[in-house]
Amino acid sequence: MSIGNSPEDDRPSDDRLDRPDRAADESAADGTQAADRQADDRLPIGRVLRQARVAAGLTVDEISTSTRVRIPIVHAIEEDDFSRCGGDVYARGHIRTLARAVGVDPAPLLAQYDEGHGGRPPAPTPAAPLFEAERIRSEPRRPNWTAAMVAAIVAVIGFVGFTAFGGGDDKDSSKSLAEGPTPAASQPVKKPKPSKPADPKPDPSDSAIAGVPRDKVTVKVVAPEGRSWISAKDHSGRTLFDGVLEQGQDKTFQDKQKIDLVLGDAGAIQLYVNGKQVDNEFEPGQVERLTYTKGDPQAG
Repeated sequence: MSIGNSPEDDRPSDDRLDRPDRAADESAADGTQAADRQADDRLPIGRVLRQARVAAGLTVDEISTSTRVRIPIVHAIEEDDFSRCGGDVYARGHIRTLARAVGVDPAPLLAQYDEGHGGRPPAPTPAAPLFEAERIRSEPRRPNWTAAMVAAIVAVIGFVGFTAFGGGDDKDSSKSLAEGPTPAASQPVKKPKPSKPADPKPDPSDSAIAGVPRDKVTVKVVAPEGRSWISAKDHSGRTLFDGVLEQGQDKTFQDKQKIDLVLGDAGAIQLYVNGKQVDNEFEPGQVERLTYTKGDPQAG
C-alpha cells in the first residue's frame, strides 16, 4: 500500500480543464442578454421623434411645412406605423428628414429601423468596367453591296428609257436652235389710224359752275399755295369742318341757306362760291371770317 499520491491524482480533472471555456461562454451570454435588454429599453422611433418635436416646440403642421412630408405620414411615423411611407427606402428617408428637423441624430434611429425591418437595403450593383462594354460592342456593319448594285441598275434603266423616249424631242429642239427662228409669214401692215386731238380739259371753275345745284349754296375751299386752318358751319351753326387743310387739298361744303367760314391763313386759300372763283385779295397770314349764300359771292 503506497502512502504517496498516485500519478492519476496529480492530473487536473476534466471539470477544472473546462472551467475557463465555460466562463467565457457565460460572459458572452451575459453580454448578449445585456445588449438585448438595452435594445428592449430603447424607445420606439416614433416616440423619440414625437418627444423631440414637442421639446423643440414644433407642431405637426410646422414639421410638415419645413420637411414637405405630408401630415398623415408624420402622424403615422410618430405612431411607429411605417406602412404609409411606401417602402423601406421612403421610410428611411422620412426618418432621416424628420430627425434632422427636430434636432435628433438620425443614425441610431436608422439602425433601429434596420434591425426591425430586415437590415439595410442592398447596395447597388457597380457598373461594369469600360473594357467589358468594349468587348460586347457589336462589330461595324459592312456596306450592303447588293443594294448598291440594285440602285445602280435601276438608275441605268431609267437613263436608257429617258433617252429612248425623249431623245427625239431633244434632236428637234437642237435642230430648230441651229436653224434659227423661222421668219413669220408676211402680214399686211396696218396703217396707224390718225389719233383724234384730245379734248381740252375744262377749266376747274367751268366744271364747278356746271355741277353746282341752284337751290343750295356751295363753297369749295382749295389750298394751292400752302396750308391753313379753316372752320366751316351751316346756317344752324353746326360745324361741317374744323381742322387744317394741307397744301394741295380741298374741301366742298353745301347748305340750303348759307355757309360761314373762318380762314386762319386767307392768303393761302382759293375759294369757289356757287361755281364761281372768288378773287383772292387776302394777305398771307391774314385771318378772315366769311359768309356766303345762294346769291353772288359776297364777303360776310
